[in-house]
Amino acid sequence: MNILGISGTPRKGGNSEVLLDAALEPFASANWDITRILLSEKTVHPCIGCDTCQQNLTCHINDSMPEILAAYEKCDAIIISAPVYFRNVPAQLKAVFDRTYSVKQALKGKLGGAIAVGRGHGTGQSIVLNVIYNFYLSCGALCVPGELNGVNAVADKPGDILSQPRRLEQARVLGRNILSYVRAQPVDTNND
Repeated sequence: MNILGISGTPRKGGNSEVLLDAALEPFASANWDITRILLSEKTVHPCIGCDTCQQNLTCHINDSMPEILAAYEKCDAIIISAPVYFRNVPAQLKAVFDRTYSVKQALKGKLGGAIAVGRGHGTGQSIVLNVIYNFYLSCGALCVPGELNGVNAVADKPGDILSQPRRLEQARVLGRNILSYVRAQPVDTNND
């Protein structure tokens, strides 16, 4: 089994990346293969709406997106983490969502979890969780909650989240919930 973790922050080692790593811990304990994609280390250009991907089933833009698309095909579940940027996901993550258009069926029936980190309370975490869940639903993926919805945290400077054991545990709960769903019923990831 394979879990795909995508860190949507452009900031290496950001708080949402730390929470993603905590959410992936239960999968390591369960001996799953873990694929981590850090957008801070990738280049994903925005979609230009040319529809070439609909004709050729590949995008002509030369960047890191083929690696992400291959990871979609391989994964059984996915967790996406993101900071709040102006009450939305960062542009890098939005570009990934838009560029998934050509292969959205690759996530059909797979389980998905979401993590959002903002600078303060009510600064857009709920919006970011909804954007991620809307992406999953648009791809036919199944949304898995954490304790309530997704993981919603408040942190600012890199590493701030490390002093919040409760939030780190909530990320682990999200991972364990995904594992529970997988164990309760095999997930049909067949794209028929």
